[in-house]
Amino acid sequence: MRLFDKIKASVRGFFDDFTGANDEFFDELEERLILSDLGAELSSNCVEQLRERVKSKGLRGAGEIKDELKDILLAIFTPSESPPLPSLKEGGNAVVILVIGVNGVGKTTTIGKLAAQYKQSGKKVLLVAGDTFRAAAADQLAIWAERSGSELVRGPEGGDPGAVIYDGLQAAKARSSDVVICDTAGRLHNKTNLMKELEKINRIIDREMPEATRENLLVIDAATGQNGLIQAKQFTEVTGVTGLVLTKLDGTAKGGIVFAVTEQLGIPVKYAGIGESVADLVEFDAEDFVDAILAGNGE
Repeated sequence: MRLFDKIKASVRGFFDDFTGANDEFFDELEERLILSDLGAELSSNCVEQLRERVKSKGLRGAGEIKDELKDILLAIFTPSESPPLPSLKEGGNAVVILVIGVNGVGKTTTIGKLAAQYKQSGKKVLLVAGDTFRAAAADQLAIWAERSGSELVRGPEGGDPGAVIYDGLQAAKARSSDVVICDTAGRLHNKTNLMKELEKINRIIDREMPEATRENLLVIDAATGQNGLIQAKQFTEVTGVTGLVLTKLDGTAKGGIVFAVTEQLGIPVKYAGIGESVADLVEFDAEDFVDAILAGNGE
């Protein structure tokens, strides 16, 4: 089984009953792409590109037309300039990862899985419970810290998130931590407060650990549809997102939102969550993902 075989994209199986590349075929394909959460504009653009290629190349078979669509979809993805797990720079500079996103998308689980992967590679990991507003957020992170063998810095519930991040960075420097992974709030009373808090946290990290290798990972629930694009736009306005984590691809997610986000914002997809275990946070493979989106019913 491929990594993304549980995706529920509406375009899956579309080429199974192919009878010809006529107007009806292209209209239905566009509808299927929209239903797969690519969005109306991007779906229309992809189908128009496919029309032109089919006509200019004289394509007739289902397989060759499907391959052209695969190429069009793959071209949307932004290649990452850094590996999914940032390695330590020469000289021992730490890695600081800020994990952001709205409540409920799987930030805490993602942090725990990242921590476990770093620990497995022999790194000293410190988790910072920067979400002080969601009830039990720090407790959940504490469970993941114990599971992964990581250290944890937390503050009082309802306290200042920036102060917790500051304390965490001081602890990381004192303990010579290799990797610092910071949780953040997904809601601070309203969007304005949330974004101001994230701006402050970024400034604190830049000031306190200017030599660190930085990652700002935005976590998006793959089942949220076009709302995920709205979330991504809001967060990228203030945080300088360096990579996306697409979660919950093991349930009812159609997955197409990742095309819309990366196409409009130019942010590389670095990880995908495909299950509950530590090993189920995987390096995102664009070709595997597109193959799953376009798979036939018998594949």
